[in-house]
Amino acid sequence: MPTKLTTIAFDADDTLWHNERFFRVTQDRFADLLSEFTEKSTLEDRLLAAEIRNHGHYGFGVKGFVLSMIETAIEVTDEAVPASVIAELIAAGREMLEYPIDLLPHAAEAVAHCAQDYRVMLITKGDLLDQERKVAQSGLGDMFDHVEVVSDKTRPVYEGLFGRHADGIERAMMIGNSMKSDVVPVVDGGGWGVYVPHGESWALEHALPPENAPRYHSIDSLGELPQILEQLSD
Repeated sequence: MPTKLTTIAFDADDTLWHNERFFRVTQDRFADLLSEFTEKSTLEDRLLAAEIRNHGHYGFGVKGFVLSMIETAIEVTDEAVPASVIAELIAAGREMLEYPIDLLPHAAEAVAHCAQDYRVMLITKGDLLDQERKVAQSGLGDMFDHVEVVSDKTRPVYEGLFGRHADGIERAMMIGNSMKSDVVPVVDGGGWGVYVPHGESWALEHALPPENAPRYHSIDSLGELPQILEQLSD
């Protein structure tokens, strides 16, 4: 297996900037709107079930989330949900697409540090227009050699991206807050996976860490990334 690391890729949402907290705020608003029809815990379970059903059709991101909220609202009210509630859900989704970008601690410094010695990529999933907006507003866009917005993050997807834009997955590292999407697929493919936990994570992104894999690392924040890279270069 090649041992030289040449390419470092970052996840975007909740790795470089805040994202999940906006979904949580909107979900709380959703619960308030439907409070006369069902309990919050029941509504959350029904919404998660809808998201699981729908992500293969709508993809990941705000638009799929809003459609799943509307579908759930119709279900829990036996099709009696007021049009005004549907209108508020649509407005909430539009607000989510307009939230300003708030970088996480050490994000800019970590990307800049990697860009000095490595090919740097951004690999994210979600709504294309929304992700392009975030990259543009983040101020980090010029530091990436390639920006890829994908429909899902699987081992074949990573193998294809690192094969086209880099020296293959075995010489690449992926850094992100999702064990399921950012770490496990790359480690399974022979690359390095660095897990950076975030305080909030979507239930669909949970997975067991590959604890025994030699190329798996976990850090508390992006501020610890230079130390990991220094160890690999020794």
